[in-house]
Amino acid sequence: MNKTDIAPGTGVKPFGSQTARRLNPKKLLLSKWTAVTPHDKEKHFIVTGVIEPEPPATRIERIELEAVYSRRVFSLSWRDLTDRKQWVQGWQ
Repeated sequence: MNKTDIAPGTGVKPFGSQTARRLNPKKLLLSKWTAVTPHDKEKHFIVTGVIEPEPPATRIERIELEAVYSRRVFSLSWRDLTDRKQWVQGWQ
């Protein structure tokens, strides 16, 4: 089956057209990200910290992002980086 074999309106998306990406939270440290809509000249970011949960057996939920331009640091859920409408992996 090719991409052209998919009927329009069936809800089946061709490979590569997903709006979310799969990430491994253990490999996020020092990864680079670009904000799709920059604010206050903050476009490029680096993951500077992975916030470990209190009971070590639970999963990582939050990360710290640092803006390259202003050095401002803020925390957010690592899953927010999977939204391609907000974040692009790497520096674009």
